[in-house]
Amino acid sequence: MHDPTRIVPGDPGANVIEARITPPLMAARGLGCVVGGQPLLSGIDLTLQARRRTVVLGPNGAGKSLLLRLLHGLIAPSEGQVLWQGQPMTQAHQQSQAMVFQRPVLLRRSVQANLRFALKVRGFTGRERARRVDEALEMAGLTHLAHRPARVLSGGEQQRLAIARALACGPQMLFLDEPTANLDPAATARIERLIMGAHDQGVTLVMVTHDQGQARRLAQDLIFLQDGRVAEAGRADALWQAPRSEALRAWLEGRLFVTDPR
Repeated sequence: MHDPTRIVPGDPGANVIEARITPPLMAARGLGCVVGGQPLLSGIDLTLQARRRTVVLGPNGAGKSLLLRLLHGLIAPSEGQVLWQGQPMTQAHQQSQAMVFQRPVLLRRSVQANLRFALKVRGFTGRERARRVDEALEMAGLTHLAHRPARVLSGGEQQRLAIARALACGPQMLFLDEPTANLDPAATARIERLIMGAHDQGVTLVMVTHDQGQARRLAQDLIFLQDGRVAEAGRADALWQAPRSEALRAWLEGRLFVTDPR
């Protein structure tokens, strides 16, 4: 029997016909962001299908991190809108999402207390909160560090805690902004396993990375940004083999690509 109280409610048993859902889980229509008169993102149209792993690529300054913040509702767009299952996204819809940043934002408390606090804010109480804390610690391989101050953990341990804290609340969609930046291969591998475990439980993933190897390991779908616009988007396996845009082709080949500033 399906247990709706599992740590990740995207359990495949929760909705066996989700693959037939129309429209997609999330979509952006004409999304744009202007700051100080400067358009940083413009004309963004994209769809994010449920239970897929989408990787966002592009050079520095292309707008990758900004796109995640707009999609998650942390920043209001200057134009366009974000849709959640075909409807304008609301604060209630945001409760079905979570975001993990490149630099984890952790409380000056223990590992366990960081998890408890996040669950308390989301309204979990009593035994349910305690169970989810224990499951999150085990999932992230942090049980032995439960009572250690979060701020003294290694970079990789802190990031695993941040991801586990996000997943403990049961999001349908998880945004990850370069979660393994500046980490060594061993720490990166553990985080990738944690991310893949969440996907296996039904969570929809949207991740920014600069690491082409990581993108090839994790991406089912790709979004490539160039100069604040979507230069290319589609299934990753097809785009690896035959990129349609010169911008993505140059990026994959390690060549410089500079647009005409005129």
